[in-house]
Amino acid sequence: MAKHRGKAYPESFRRMALDRMKSAQSITALAIELGVGRRLLYSWRDRMEPPDIGEKLPPPPSREALLERENARLKRVLAEKTLELDFFRGALRQIEARRQLIKESGARASTPTSGE
Repeated sequence: MAKHRGKAYPESFRRMALDRMKSAQSITALAIELGVGRRLLYSWRDRMEPPDIGEKLPPPPSREALLERENARLKRVLAEKTLELDFFRGALRQIEARRQLIKESGARASTPTSGE
């Protein structure tokens, strides 16, 4: 088939080419068969059938998914606070144990006890 250089292609021809493009295994082979450039086929597709951006975006997360994420975040924060609390309880026990040893020996504590 002869190429139509510099000529406008009828709308019906462009539509037929785009329909065939959807099921073609090789766009290059289709372009050769139709006598048009491969890039021209893509250009027609982009102009005549712009992509639907909404279809390519993932759907917004469901309420359940948002709550699950928030629940996981809160569990992490709770675990961190529990570790901090355990650390400070252990440190407080060590300080109290030192104070008891110092009181028993009669020496002055390095830090004052509350109420002094």
